[in-house]
Amino acid sequence: MEEKKESFKILMFPWLAHGHIFPYLELAKRLSATHHFTMYLCSTTVNLDSIKSSISSEDDAAASVKLIELHMPSPPQLPPHLHTTSNLPSHLLLTLMKTFQESSSSFSDILDSLKPDLVIFDVYQPWAPKITSSKVGSGATFPFPAISLPDDDLTRRLALLAQNLRDADDDFAYGAMARSTGIVLSKSSRHVEQKYADYLSALSKKKIVCTGPLIAADANEHDDFEIMKWLNGKNLDSTIYISFGSECFLSKKQIEEIAKGLDLCDASFLWVIRFPAEEEAGTSIRLVEEELPAGFIETTKERGLVVTRWAPQTKILGHPSIGGFVSHCGRSSITESMYFGVPVIAMPMNADQPMNAQLMVELGVGVEVEKDHENGVYVGEEVAKAINKVIEEKNVLYEGLRSRARRLSETLREKEDEEVNEVAQQVSSY
Repeated sequence: MEEKKESFKILMFPWLAHGHIFPYLELAKRLSATHHFTMYLCSTTVNLDSIKSSISSEDDAAASVKLIELHMPSPPQLPPHLHTTSNLPSHLLLTLMKTFQESSSSFSDILDSLKPDLVIFDVYQPWAPKITSSKVGSGATFPFPAISLPDDDLTRRLALLAQNLRDADDDFAYGAMARSTGIVLSKSSRHVEQKYADYLSALSKKKIVCTGPLIAADANEHDDFEIMKWLNGKNLDSTIYISFGSECFLSKKQIEEIAKGLDLCDASFLWVIRFPAEEEAGTSIRLVEEELPAGFIETTKERGLVVTRWAPQTKILGHPSIGGFVSHCGRSSITESMYFGVPVIAMPMNADQPMNAQLMVELGVGVEVEKDHENGVYVGEEVAKAINKVIEEKNVLYEGLRSRARRLSETLREKEDEEVNEVAQQVSSY
């Protein structure tokens, strides 16, 4: 077989979160496997180790992606094993983002050594395109009222975060977009967000290219036999999957309210509850039984399974017994729910999650739980109400939810190769 020509080098530089890194890796795999590109992915050592451990020996496409180590400073409060958002204590997030900025000299050295033809960077490092542009060459009213930033503390916290991270002449994420040489890749599908991509393209004067969903299969070694066996015993569309990702940790009060909601409805449920690493690994581990109402696990054991470890989310969402997904609406989670045709019961917490939740509602494939803003939690009665809207087949107002979710899934699957090919064509022109 003729050896693939190294005709075009692409360096990928994602933010330090697994929810960003693995979609970048998936795009790199697909471009490397089907087009004449040599793909590089740059991140910190701890993230690269995670990538290596997740790649199976049969994954030739992943093996062809070259991993490049970014050397990041290690202040006393942020040793190398915390150079990632995975299991990062929440109070160190801003420290991580600021320290990440200080790795710019290492990134500059990588550019000098690698000499890529194209750099694909994330929105959280506006300094990256500034360096890249010197080495690699080349506010109207929002017209869509279905999606908007909530007028509450979330907006103020986002503004504060942006202010803390803003370069002197950069406007946070939008500064990164402004410095892009001509195209911006969005982990989305044009068949889902065409009007938003077109609007952003007009505002930024950049071509917005949707990559498609980029769903990576869970590695075989991470299969959880207990979970899958339990799901195999449930009826079609009968079970609610509840997970808030690996970086969103619920308060005891919020856990109690979700449990109350599950008590108030009859749906079967698979609930993944995670705690910060420092609590899971400490000598005084918070057992999940201490966080849940007394007797909850025993009284719901016939219809519920509570898991406190990593769970294979894509395999769970792809299981026929799953009829709804209670989610914080992180970008990866809503993309996976759309891809597998599972309606979302949205409980957004922060960052872009409220807007992601609104998108699911607008698409007609999700419902949002009403939040008690005075107490800052989602109360049990509203959780149960939202679950029932999705799981009850005879609910007249929401009976099309499941069929719309499945039609959207079919469309995403049909068009994903087409969208990756579009990415390849666009990046080849730069």
